[in-house]
Amino acid sequence: MPPRLLSPDVTTASLAHDALSRDDVLHGSPTTAVLTLDALPTCEVGLWEMTQGSARDTEVDEVFVVVSGHGTVTFEDGERLGLTPGVAVRLRAGERTEWTITETLRKVWIA
Repeated sequence: MPPRLLSPDVTTASLAHDALSRDDVLHGSPTTAVLTLDALPTCEVGLWEMTQGSARDTEVDEVFVVVSGHGTVTFEDGERLGLTPGVAVRLRAGERTEWTITETLRKVWIA
């Protein structure tokens, strides 16, 4: 049986960062980290973090809630969302986005 407690504090859980592909970086030298907390029959739940800078991404079907940090995500259609603690966002598979992070951003995701 999987543990009930997945993280005692998602805001401070240790994450290992990796550099992004230079093809995806638009500004700065941002890094990202991913930690899967659990896998359910039809989805996974985890943490994602990005340091300051800007980068492109291609999304998967996901819902996330920002738990710390600040930034924006801009979609190909021009929609731009401010990202601050408490904001919940729905991403759709295949969407191209640009993430601009001004303070290391951490989110809890379900995908």
